[in-house]
Amino acid sequence: MWMTLLYGGMAALFLAITIATLRSLRWVGRLPAWESFTTPAPIPARVSVVIAARDEEARIEGTLRHLLAQRGVDAEVIVVDDRSTDRTNEVLKRIAREDARVKVKRVEALPEGWLGKCHACHVGASVATGDWILFTDADCWLKPDVIARALQVAERDGADHISMTPGTVIEGFGARAWHVFITTTFLDLIAGVNRDKPRAYFGIGAFNLVRTTAYRDCGGHEALRLTVVDDMKLGLLLSRAGKRTRGFLGMGDVECHWGTTLRGMVKIMEKNYFAAMDYRLGLALAASAVWLIMTSLVVSGLFSGTVVGVVAGLSPLAMVLPSVIVARRLGWSWLSAVGMPFMAPVFVYTLLNSTLVTVRQGGIRWRETFYPLETLRKGNVR
Repeated sequence: MWMTLLYGGMAALFLAITIATLRSLRWVGRLPAWESFTTPAPIPARVSVVIAARDEEARIEGTLRHLLAQRGVDAEVIVVDDRSTDRTNEVLKRIAREDARVKVKRVEALPEGWLGKCHACHVGASVATGDWILFTDADCWLKPDVIARALQVAERDGADHISMTPGTVIEGFGARAWHVFITTTFLDLIAGVNRDKPRAYFGIGAFNLVRTTAYRDCGGHEALRLTVVDDMKLGLLLSRAGKRTRGFLGMGDVECHWGTTLRGMVKIMEKNYFAAMDYRLGLALAASAVWLIMTSLVVSGLFSGTVVGVVAGLSPLAMVLPSVIVARRLGWSWLSAVGMPFMAPVFVYTLLNSTLVTVRQGGIRWRETFYPLETLRKGNVR
């Protein structure tokens, strides 16, 4: 009797999640194409692009070339070299000599009480002269008209903040399924800001375009000085300051090189997932336990020999439907979505790995600097 109720509840839960995800998809899409703006508004705004770079010699030149090729905007590019030990600074100086729009700042030593990336973003933003500031990553390549289109949306919707999930070069079926899984987890957040839902917020480091006055009003990176997931928490600060955000899927418009394989993506998340839980050990373990119990019920249901058990075991496959829609909006084949429901165990592993590694080390190591866990907890923005 109890197992029948559990199996029935599991099937109902996945049906509810699927319906909620499909509903969120109504509010989530790609950044509109230029042709969709029937009467594009004149955008005299100046944009300051701020990049925090550390040991990025392999890709930073391509990043800057893409930024300097942006059309329809008056842009300056401020690159903060955060203690690089490779040829990053040499590449930056060479490009700055070629194009006066590129400005290079060098951080030789990290001040106490700051994360390296947050400090570099703060340094760059402090010298920005633009009406808007675009925070992007050193390995991100932007489509030539993406900033101008984002500004058009901001003008149309009266928004102070435009953010987009990045695309990436993917190697293998598993990596594509994981990317679809992660993108699907963002849908409710993106839908929330696009619907102007109270207390909703969103932000992604690959493309965080914010009105300069709004950035100053919410405290900027000075308020985020010890926040690992500073990109998302910038969205939180803007929401608390009463600013409007719009979110989009950036596949094709924003391409990052932050993880090309499933193993690489999981490794990159090592510092992020526990931070996203605000370093709350109980919450991270409880979330992992819930996912493990759900996975156990799904597996046992398939071999239960009962109709309701088999239905429960197959119920995660309902998520293939919204995942197919996500995959298509990313420009991928529907086959990329088939593996998405099987990524739940990978998510549990990633969360547990992030939590246990951080707790075991007593903190995180990022950009060759170690930050104690207690320091991160005290400085974290919630």
